[in-house]
Amino acid sequence: MVRMFPNIFRNLFSKPATVKHPFVPRKPYPEHRGRIVFDMERCDLCQDCERLCPPAAIKVDPEKKTIAYDPFKCIYCHICVENCFQQAIKAEPDYTPPVYQKEIKYFKPD
Repeated sequence: MVRMFPNIFRNLFSKPATVKHPFVPRKPYPEHRGRIVFDMERCDLCQDCERLCPPAAIKVDPEKKTIAYDPFKCIYCHICVENCFQQAIKAEPDYTPPVYQKEIKYFKPD
């Protein structure tokens, strides 16, 4: 019991080990794989991202010229980002905000 007192006093007077999230935004780590964004100006709708996506979170429709991206299926492996020859898929370094309803994001050219 006596051995615990130094540890107790050290913890009482030191700063907390955690961040007060949502009041203090968390800074992403350099290796963090952030949310995926499509740049439709650069995309040629080649469907490579759809073929390479392990959980099938990306659906490309070349006739309608749209990309349907389901973030709930995405495992953030970033295979699509690494293999896009046109560099039309980017990973932004910020965290994905929490959502309360399932939503499929559609990307189409402006």
